[in-house]
Amino acid sequence: MNINTAYFAGGCFWCMTKPFDQYDGIEKVVSGYMGGHVDHPTYEQVKTGKTGHFETVEIQYDVALFSYQKLLEIFFSVIDPTDEHGQYQDRGSQYRTAIFYTNDDQRQVAEDYIKSLENTLYHDKGVATQILPATTFFAAETYHQDFYLKNPQRFEQQEKERQQYAKQHAYKDK
Repeated sequence: MNINTAYFAGGCFWCMTKPFDQYDGIEKVVSGYMGGHVDHPTYEQVKTGKTGHFETVEIQYDVALFSYQKLLEIFFSVIDPTDEHGQYQDRGSQYRTAIFYTNDDQRQVAEDYIKSLENTLYHDKGVATQILPATTFFAAETYHQDFYLKNPQRFEQQEKERQQYAKQHAYKDK
């Protein structure tokens, strides 16, 4: 098995785990924080928006079964890449979108994907999703891991709120 790692910030990390976790070839999805200036941040610190961290998922995947391109397709299918202030009802710098690349190949694939996406956007806004070098990833507290499995009712409520927000703000229904 040839395992590689990808990092995506797509708003609330609770909502970013399930879309990846359901595929063969995805070995592990971990909720956490990346991109900030505080070592070993807590959720309480990150949710203030003052640490510089993004809520991020770390995805370990088997490259023989799953391509980085496919990960990008999943990522962009569950976010609004044009929103520079957060995702859906989750507002603030910690909920912005970003691709954290671990090598030049990931960076190039991400840049190419965003260029092609910009040509297909349904409105005038550009892509706000940042492409940034990966820094230290800090796993979130245990109660955040596999949230959709541990708290299915709360997760479903969060998903409904995302859909309502999207409809009210004329985003694509995802």
